[in-house]
Amino acid sequence: MAKRSKPRIHQMTIAQFEQAFTSEDDCSAYLHAHRWPEGVHCPRCGNENVHPHSSKPWHWQCYQCSPGSVGYRFSVLVGTIFENTNKPLRQWFRVIHLMLTSKKGISALQIHRMMGFGSYQTAWSMCHKVRAALGNVEFRQLVGYVEMDETFVGGKAKNKHKGKGGRGDFGGTGGTGKEIVIGAIQRTGNVIARVIANTRTETLDAFVREAVSHRVSLLSTDERKGYRCLDGEYPHGTVRHGQDEYVAGAIHTNTIEGFFSIFKRGIIGTFHKVSKKYLQLYVNEFEFRYNNRYNDDIFGAAIAAC
Repeated sequence: MAKRSKPRIHQMTIAQFEQAFTSEDDCSAYLHAHRWPEGVHCPRCGNENVHPHSSKPWHWQCYQCSPGSVGYRFSVLVGTIFENTNKPLRQWFRVIHLMLTSKKGISALQIHRMMGFGSYQTAWSMCHKVRAALGNVEFRQLVGYVEMDETFVGGKAKNKHKGKGGRGDFGGTGGTGKEIVIGAIQRTGNVIARVIANTRTETLDAFVREAVSHRVSLLSTDERKGYRCLDGEYPHGTVRHGQDEYVAGAIHTNTIEGFFSIFKRGIIGTFHKVSKKYLQLYVNEFEFRYNNRYNDDIFGAAIAAC
């Protein structure tokens, strides 16, 4: 029997966006519904017995954490990336929509051009705030069939790997001058990716314990020596890429390499150059989009995270 693929989910189109968010009130109502699906509570003390402000829409007052006649007043924006912004909520929503509907990402310069912001710095700051929020989404440890691998990002042409499209006769090694991103992915499931400082055994071991459950059926990696920490603790299988072995039965790392391919094509083709300081933010963005590829309300999930 042929394996049934998951249904393709279509994200909100531009026309649907325009119809759903015609005003700031529409955006505030949407944020309210996704931030507090079970009812408004005070962001300071968690009190659910709050009172709508009499004259300010989308504002509430809490008398538990600030007793007295005034109380603590808060809005739907408090505690979000939209707090204290001088940009309309609708513009924030449009930026997030553009980021989510671009499989390989959209640059801050393109956002700046499309949105007509007064400065590039405004678009850059907004995009980074969104990426930081997308990285705060809670995750569950991976189970079932899991693959793990690392990739190198950036660096100079002379440090590319040998082979087709590589460094040719230049000197250097594949990882020289580059940043390291490690990832673990559950087949047909989610991915967890992090920027790491090195590929030492203790670094890889710490990532595995964070991302992968001991209830995995199989954990596939390549032959890197740092993965020897997995033997005995996990059902560990290895493919020997150095010997041109890429699949050994159920053991392979093709799925995680597919995610890295999307990520690196975005970095090279869209962003061109990413500094070490902000690399994890871009990883957050690609991880979120990948993990919500079957989510018909990916925009709502992103708003809830913000």
